[in-house]
Amino acid sequence: MLCALSGCSFPLGCTDTTAERGEAGVSVQVEDTYGQRLGVTAEVVDWRLEPHPQVPAEGDRIHFHYRFDGADEMNGPAVDACAVDEQRVALGCLTVYSDMAWPEPDGTRTGDEWLSVERPERVARVLLIPNDQSYDPRYCEQDLKDGGGTHPPEPAEAGDQL
Repeated sequence: MLCALSGCSFPLGCTDTTAERGEAGVSVQVEDTYGQRLGVTAEVVDWRLEPHPQVPAEGDRIHFHYRFDGADEMNGPAVDACAVDEQRVALGCLTVYSDMAWPEPDGTRTGDEWLSVERPERVARVLLIPNDQSYDPRYCEQDLKDGGGTHPPEPAEAGDQL
């Protein structure tokens, strides 16, 4: 009775779940942790194999350009970008953040990134995963009172089937 009146909580009330990974594509509608669309489109505009200008001796890397349409300039979403082979197996991935991209006159935000993979000649395309990775989760383990809930899927990595 004392605990109920004082407002304390029990650890049994905190649960963590992980959202399902969305379908990767060249152009995706960004989703929150509940699978609801945020009104933001993320797209790989182009990509190519070329040496990074700062470390050309390391050989070819994947240089890709991306665009976010509908993203808020301060708190926009972030999505995982993966270079994949013909079977859509990830060869390398990184997270791209809309608020790190440059604002364009048409309201979109554009950027470019470099991905290093072990065998760049196997890259067939660069895909984006629609799950918003910008959500800063508080897990039950870290915060029993205010933590828990649905969290984004783990960031994609080499070897994942997309």
